[in-house]
Amino acid sequence: MIYLDSAATTFQKPAAVEQAAGRAFRELSSPGRGGYAAAVAAAETALDCRTELQQLFHAAGPDRVVFTMNATHALNIAIKSVVPEGGKAVISGYEHNAVTRPLASLGAGAVVASAPLFRPDQALEAFDQATRSGADAVICNHVSNVFGFAQPIEEIAALCRDRHIPLIIDASQSAGVLPLDMTALGAAYMAMAGHKGLYGPQGTGVLLCGADANPKPLLEGGTGSLSRQQEMPDFLPDRLEAGTHNMPGIAGLLEGVRFVRRQGVRSICRGERQLAALTAAGLRRLPGVRVFAREDLFAQTGVLSFVSDRMDAMAVGAALAQRDIAVRAGLHCAPLAHQSAGTLESGTVRVSFSALNSEVEVFRFLETLADILQGKS
Repeated sequence: MIYLDSAATTFQKPAAVEQAAGRAFRELSSPGRGGYAAAVAAAETALDCRTELQQLFHAAGPDRVVFTMNATHALNIAIKSVVPEGGKAVISGYEHNAVTRPLASLGAGAVVASAPLFRPDQALEAFDQATRSGADAVICNHVSNVFGFAQPIEEIAALCRDRHIPLIIDASQSAGVLPLDMTALGAAYMAMAGHKGLYGPQGTGVLLCGADANPKPLLEGGTGSLSRQQEMPDFLPDRLEAGTHNMPGIAGLLEGVRFVRRQGVRSICRGERQLAALTAAGLRRLPGVRVFAREDLFAQTGVLSFVSDRMDAMAVGAALAQRDIAVRAGLHCAPLAHQSAGTLESGTVRVSFSALNSEVEVFRFLETLADILQGKS
């Protein structure tokens, strides 16, 4: 299979990730649940993973690194910690349903800082305008999961600091791909998937909590600490980690993060963008294909969408799947992003890369797509 859907999950993992997850089944129990060897080893693995993440993202400390089930889980904690019912949040025009649905459940007003694709200057201006009357929070999708549009997060963060507005960063598509410094940004929370650019197993996510953040538990239950009291502990990470940890996932995530740190975030980004640029150039040569990218891939990562005037996006995705090429077609759980780009009715076909893709796969994809659009069997 040629796998070009890493914006959903990096299905291809470094070998060490699978090996670590397998060892966890045999060697790790649960941290904080005993003093025997398997429990101690689990606690050490969890701490090692928190420490690697803290160092990669310059978080305030390992204790401010919280394990979650996925980025959606992390975003729900962050949003419901700072946005009250009926409150107000300023969001970008490229947010995922993992942001818009929690806001809707709170009955919160969402002011959209709208900007065209690949125009970070206009995105910053939109956030400037939208926050002048204040807000309970600013929530920004750092990189669009549909179009790969990288928003000017450093400048948006500076704006939030100046206006004393808590910033929640959805780093689901940027963690492990673009440099992120939690301390320098001064964000209240940063949420990310473990199974995308960090190369961990599915079912892993991370919430980084700012030094002054006071998060509210989304779940209550056992933590292995302060068991006599009926309130969740007031310290992190225990306050947000109710129940048994996903140790195979955490062990795999640890190796994924180590892989990212060895490769280097900038190197990974450069490789993914080169593949995306090669793909965009090839797509532009196909009749009737519209590619959502600037010529130089400005303000964009290795995530690329396109549409064809010859075939519906879903039909293109299905035809590629029949030929063992994995892409994503449709609205990608982000209707707001499609509304912003004018593709809400059509959706798009998305190709997205990881450090484990190659130019050979790009050429095979382009050749296959050309055959499909020409009606060849």
